[in-house]
Parts: sequence; structure tokens; C-alpha cells
Amino acid sequence: MDQEDRIALFLDYENLALGARDQLGGMTFDLRPIADALAERGRVVVRRAYADWSYFDEDRRMLTRSHVELIEIPQRMGATRKNAADIKMAVDAVELAFERGYISTFVICTGDSDFTPLVHKLRELNKRVIGVGVEKSTSALLPPACDEFLYYDRLEGVDLPAARSRRNRPVSRTGGGHPQQRVEPEPEPQPPADEPARDVDTLAVLVAQTVAGLQGSSSGAVTASTLKRTLLRKDPTFSESDYGFRTFGELLRHLADQNVIELADGPAKGDPEVSLPEHGDREVAFGLLRSVVQDLAGGQGAVALSGLKNQLRRARPDFSEKKLGYRSFLQFCKAAATSGVVELAWSPEADDYLLTLASADRVRFADRT
Repeated sequence: MDQEDRIALFLDYENLALGARDQLGGMTFDLRPIADALAERGRVVVRRAYADWSYFDEDRRMLTRSHVELIEIPQRMGATRKNAADIKMAVDAVELAFERGYISTFVICTGDSDFTPLVHKLRELNKRVIGVGVEKSTSALLPPACDEFLYYDRLEGVDLPAARSRRNRPVSRTGGGHPQQRVEPEPEPQPPADEPARDVDTLAVLVAQTVAGLQGSSSGAVTASTLKRTLLRKDPTFSESDYGFRTFGELLRHLADQNVIELADGPAKGDPEVSLPEHGDREVAFGLLRSVVQDLAGGQGAVALSGLKNQLRRARPDFSEKKLGYRSFLQFCKAAATSGVVELAWSPEADDYLLTLASADRVRFADRT
């Protein structure tokens, strides 16, 4: 139990309830999916929700059954109290951070950017902060401020109402000769236009680059848990489930099967070491580079770096240096030069890097010709 995170849960309830109603087809907010997600992350020791509960009578019963302390922020007659709940919640969270040192994680459930300073302050106090909000009603400023951000509508157990599509009613042909209206098939539901594409190739690039960065910045092994924390620091909304994987381990095994990474036994069970392949695809890519440089240079001249990547893609359309962990094509070419595959030098006259075959390759090519 001593290793468990102690979690304090704070709900800006009006923001969540109205966000679910307005953005998720009128659905009623349910705390259970949030509670389940937090149960996987630690032990929730504080649960507080802030609102004028006269407007949420039914919700009050649901929250009470979940052992949530309801903080009443009444709306005064003839006065606006828009920020009353926000201020009270922020003050209580900071007070708790000072008084309960054993609480390591604060969960701020809201989509309101007004809570961004609170998130920054809690992180200054060495607290981990998880945000939760309805995706379409969450300010773009809030997720990057958190250590992790969960979109409520993506949580397991949130059943979004199916989008209704109107059908054309058939009209029978009458004696007056009116034409029969054709019945249009019901269209397939389409994902929202503003939702970014989440493909595994893009994910493979992100993971490879992150592993390469961790290997370059630390002397120790990169474990799966370290990789997951780093991915969340880069993008607090990251979740392997968005790419169709049930667990992070399943995602890593898939990328290992694709030769993007390699897995080995780690210091703890279920936390393998992650590394980039030393051979395999990288050596194939180096061979491709050498072959293209040889063809373009004719064995004698030099090839400019500009435009060379397009030539590699003509020979191999799926080529991507980023999948190999390199942040740029220049970095990839420098690695090939370090391995003795090609020679790379800056040319002031060409105002570009020039690649040539390594000396031994040029000699062998000349002997063949």
C-alpha cells in the first residue's frame, strides 16, 4: 500500500455536467468511468464536487452513493456567482496540498482554462496533476499544463449516444403519376472532422524518436514505464487505447514485431527494457542510402543532401528516418557516415552537405568499371 499513489479528486461539477449534456448528445454525466480510471492509478482518499446542487438534484444522489463530498456554492439572488465554485475549489486544492503531504496526485475534473494556474501551482508543489474533461468543451490551454489529461468521452464505460440520421420516407406511386421518391440508404457514421487521425505509423515515429532521445540523454536502460511517462510529458492526452491497444505492453509488443523497437527483460516484472534495433531496418536503410548515392554519383562525384530523401523514397516508398529514431534526414546521414557507409561533408560552394561513397566503396566501384 505504501507504494500506491494517494489521489485527491476535485470536480467542477457544473462544467462536467453541462459539457456532457451539450457536447455528448444530451447524455447524463456518470462518475463511474472516472472512478474506474483512477482506481487503476492509485487510491482515491479525497472526493469533492463543487456546484449549486439545487440544479443537480438527481446527480447529487449518484455522487453521494460514490462517497463524494458535495460542496454547496449557492447562487445568490440578483448576483452573478460564475467564479464562486472555481475559487473555492482552487483554494481547497492548494490548502490540501500543504496540509496532506501524503497526497501525491490531484485530479482536476474540468475543461475550464481558469484552472490552469492551479495546475501549475500544484506541480510547483511537487504534485502530479491529472485533468479530466469533455473533449469538445475543454480549453486547449488546460491539457498541456497537466501531467496527464483524460478525455471523459474516451474513457472505458462511457456509452456515447448514437448519432441520429434522417431517412427519406418512401412515397408510393399514385394514379396522378407522381414519381416515387428514392429511399436513400442510411449513411455510415463518420468520425468528427476535427478529430486528428491516429495511425500506428505516426505512433511508431513518436515512440522511436522518444526512445532515441532517452537513450541519448541517460546512461541507464530505458524501461517501458519510463517511456510511458515521457510520452505523457510530450502529450498529456496520449493513450494507447486511441490506437486500438488495450495496454501499453500490447502496444510495445506490436512495435517490436514491426522491428521499430526491441524488448528485453527489465528490472521488474512487466516493465521490460526498450531499445532501438541495432541492426535490421537501420542496416537496410543504410544500404539503401549507399545504393542511391552510388547510382546518382556514378561512383565518382558527390550528391547533394537536398532532394536526396525524395530519391530514397522513390526506391523505397515506406522509407522514414524517423521510424529509425532519427529526428531529421541529416541526422540519419550523419549516422550513416559515422558507420562508414558514406562520407558526408559541408560544401561552401554548393551551400549544402555533399555525400559520396566511402573511400573503400569508391575503389571497389572503380575496379568494376
